[in-house]
Amino acid sequence: MNATSPCALLSVLLAAAAAGAPLAHAAVPAPADTPYPGTIELAVDATDTARRIFRVREQIPVQAGPLTLLYPQWIPGNHSPTGPLDKLAGLTVNADGKPLAWTRDPLDVYAFHVEVPQGVTALTVEFQFLSPQERGQGRVVMTPDMLNLQWNAVALYPAGHDARLITVAPSVTLPQGWQFGSALEVAAQDGASTSFKPVPFATLVDSPMFAGRYFKRVDLDPGAKVPVHLNVVADAPENLAIKPDQLAIHRALVQQAYKLYGAHHYDHYDFLLALSDNLSGIGLEHHRSSENGVGPDYFTDWAKSTPERDLLAHEYTHSWNGKFRRPADLTTPNFNVPMQDSLLWVYEGQTQYWGYVLAARSGLWTAEQTRDALASVAATYADNRPGFDWRNVQDTTNDPIIAMRRPLPFRNYQMSEDYYSAGQLIWLAVDSELRELTRDRRSLDDFARAFFGVDNGAWTTKTYTFDDVVATLNALAPHDWATFLRQRLDAHAPPLDGLARAGWKLVYTDAPSAMTKGYEAERKVADFTYSLGLVIASKDARLVDVRWNGPAFKAGVPSGATLVAVNGREYKPERLQDAITAAKADKAPIALLIKSADAYRTVEVDYHGGLKYPHLERVPGTPDRLSAILAPRR
Repeated sequence: MNATSPCALLSVLLAAAAAGAPLAHAAVPAPADTPYPGTIELAVDATDTARRIFRVREQIPVQAGPLTLLYPQWIPGNHSPTGPLDKLAGLTVNADGKPLAWTRDPLDVYAFHVEVPQGVTALTVEFQFLSPQERGQGRVVMTPDMLNLQWNAVALYPAGHDARLITVAPSVTLPQGWQFGSALEVAAQDGASTSFKPVPFATLVDSPMFAGRYFKRVDLDPGAKVPVHLNVVADAPENLAIKPDQLAIHRALVQQAYKLYGAHHYDHYDFLLALSDNLSGIGLEHHRSSENGVGPDYFTDWAKSTPERDLLAHEYTHSWNGKFRRPADLTTPNFNVPMQDSLLWVYEGQTQYWGYVLAARSGLWTAEQTRDALASVAATYADNRPGFDWRNVQDTTNDPIIAMRRPLPFRNYQMSEDYYSAGQLIWLAVDSELRELTRDRRSLDDFARAFFGVDNGAWTTKTYTFDDVVATLNALAPHDWATFLRQRLDAHAPPLDGLARAGWKLVYTDAPSAMTKGYEAERKVADFTYSLGLVIASKDARLVDVRWNGPAFKAGVPSGATLVAVNGREYKPERLQDAITAAKADKAPIALLIKSADAYRTVEVDYHGGLKYPHLERVPGTPDRLSAILAPRR
């Protein structure tokens, strides 16, 4: 396309559409290993918090001829094409103060084609990122008191180049008086505007920002040559109160990670932590930082925040596992080349494992709390994943692309991203097997050091394959590790054997653990998964999950219905608990009045097994390897 005026271009497009002709598709240049000439200047105005609008202005050095600009589509950490293109609006392209026409590619809608006229050396690109006003529109990233700036949402970049070879000089203007945390390094500040040192575009996307009116920055490794900080934004100033023992625990997390891996892969690290009910939650890894969203009372109601306290350990681990060591098929040259997720059971599954372990070793969780959390995981796979009848763990690595993390009507049967927690159980089995093979002289700690703890101080990307994982395990303890892993990844059965080898077994009692109660409060549900096979929303009594082929399902209870009454009385969680308890002796079925769409009906559930909540119990006469795994390293 040439530099036709916008009106003329529109006439051509309308005529083509009227004639039934398809819009022209131009090939999007594949990323090449050549630097993009010049530095892109990217300025973001984030001051319109009332209307939640980010305003973007880019100065892009160009040469005459066709140019394709890309909006990032495949977002690292999401493992899927989740770039929020629907929030981009108001796109204009100007050259020397004159507008240039652009066309969106009809086959690749994340690509925008522009013809650069002769003599033009720079384009000015402007648009708005209209961030969600409420959660139904997507993740809320801006409130009157804080924001989460993710650079992939506010940038277009030139096609045809590796994202590591495109240099960007970013800047941001925040509301007056706001402070921020980011892994980016400041070049200059002018009032509320901050300019950062130029970085490769890949590094920019990997370096988000949390900013807010109420902010605190805490040193987690005082005196260290490589600093680690906790940057906290909150809905209210009182939420920023951190007690000395809480600070000590978060500092212990850093030290326990160093003892585990024996190396680090950053020149500085920044935890970004939002304490908010208004900003949407998040847990997203980066090489030199992480985005973490928890409730406002994370510090001020420490007991209540227990279920959230493995988050920082999980995302911190990703600096080693996922960012420094990354699966080869998940490593792409830019953000518009499709990713493949086949090794997410390592990337996320082992990270889930270390998240629990480091939470215990640092004191974020007690050993008992960690066992109770692991009991919930084990119960999920022992009694609440009927989907193994038709799927396996390996197939769930496709879920970020298949389901895009949308709600599912029967999650337990459809399964969803089970490479996290089922992967965690696989790595418990590996750890236990290593210990058993070597008479407890070797463990998964040794794997972590050998696989992730190399090249101390480097923060490039070192890729790996399945064979690399197997080779590292074999170097620690010769074994048929390839078969060991594939049996658990490809089986139509959950990987539960590691728990017994670690010296513990899953049991059920009629009383929930404190961790189970915490999970119910966090999720805002009443959980009867292991009795009736129901999970019920606290707010509106909606059935958010019905266990496939569980007692309620067999009686005809549908997911998404509303539970109105139990045995003729208005539904309350305690009434359902009483009814389940009474049904152990009374052989009459439990009568549930449900509303589905606009129809009411009574369903009789013939269940008499009583309340069931998961716990772990020691297996007598076996080595207590789980306690050894969770013990702090000295």
